[in-house]
Amino acid sequence: MPLPPIPDAAVRLQCPAADWREAVRLAGGALEDAGATTAAYADEMVRMIEEHGPYVVVSPGLALAHARPGPSVLADGLSVVTLERPVVFGHPHNDPVRVVLGLAVHSPERHLGLIADLANAFDVADTTARLAAAADADAVRGVLGAVA
Repeated sequence: MPLPPIPDAAVRLQCPAADWREAVRLAGGALEDAGATTAAYADEMVRMIEEHGPYVVVSPGLALAHARPGPSVLADGLSVVTLERPVVFGHPHNDPVRVVLGLAVHSPERHLGLIADLANAFDVADTTARLAAAADADAVRGVLGAVA
């Protein structure tokens, strides 16, 4: 399943974040700036983690923040946020997180498939480190294009 496009507006690099909530809100803001979601989607992503725990931390150093398809999703979208300093989500094995992907999927049918595809793509050992070191949006797209 192809990844949604990643416009420059959906990429934020070396951002300061005080905690996981702020990191997730950065990813949600990038999705909003790219036109994929409304502002409410960031709150929904935070609420999902508050309710279900740090299940979004899918591999060492990587969180895949998302919420269910709904009215706050305008189009499929993917955002990439790298953090100036890693934050703790509370995952027993994969904390701390250096890279937060924000995923918005408009269709319930695509939702689980895209999450699985993204999670599997990060089985490559250095993908998260390469994203964390990316200098610009083109470098981010290059890393994700190599694993998609």
